[in-house]
Amino acid sequence: MFALRASRNVLKSRPVFARGLASTAEAPKVPAPRIKKFGIYRWNPDTPEKKPELKEYEVDLSQCGPMVLDALIKIKNEQDPTLTFRRSCREGICGSCAMNIEGRNTLACLCRINPDIAKEEKIYPLPHMFVVRDLVPDLTQFYKQYKSIEPYLQRDEVPADGKENLQSIADRRKLDGLYECILCACCSTSCPSYWWNQQEYLGPAVLMQAYRWMIDSRDEATAKRQQMLENSMSLYRCHTIMNCARTCPKGLNPGLAIAKIKRSMAFV
Repeated sequence: MFALRASRNVLKSRPVFARGLASTAEAPKVPAPRIKKFGIYRWNPDTPEKKPELKEYEVDLSQCGPMVLDALIKIKNEQDPTLTFRRSCREGICGSCAMNIEGRNTLACLCRINPDIAKEEKIYPLPHMFVVRDLVPDLTQFYKQYKSIEPYLQRDEVPADGKENLQSIADRRKLDGLYECILCACCSTSCPSYWWNQQEYLGPAVLMQAYRWMIDSRDEATAKRQQMLENSMSLYRCHTIMNCARTCPKGLNPGLAIAKIKRSMAFV
């Protein structure tokens, strides 16, 4: 009996909450439009009588990702499906989306859009290269040059146990700053020496990869590789202008690698 009275007193002492009407959910705030103009190089080989032009597009940055590649994809998907450019990984690994943005060779997937909406963003293909269409350069010569340095391990003998070629930790560290090159061609196409002599001068990217194999302790073709560069054009057209190091989207220094090749060959 006492327990029943106590429970009633507890119930009486509890506050009574009135169930209110459900309030209307607030509509999500729509960000104010931020219209940015992009001037994009356009050229179609199917209409050779029409000269290349810089075509203007407008993109609302409040409805677009932060990178230039995001804007290009948005333009292609929503405004102009004929816009042509290369892209793949969107992570700065494949090198496909290399182009000239605001006067600098870089990767569109790593280049942030300038937030100043009063300034037009200008985008061109990599300079001093034949153009396939719009923002797509012809890299045939570039890859032929890369092939010419034989960028693979060369040995006279394989390990006796038939397993991998071992390398010390110190020797492996010598390859840092070299193997990370993704062959995007940003450095080579920013080099004036390559602009003038690209049929013979190998260019920063290819020479850096040549050095990568020269100093690999597992490779046994260093002398052969040096002999391939022993002429007046393949290597010695580099005048240490250093545009290559300034423009590399991976932060590498091809100019330093070229200087080390020259030094190693000077004492052969």
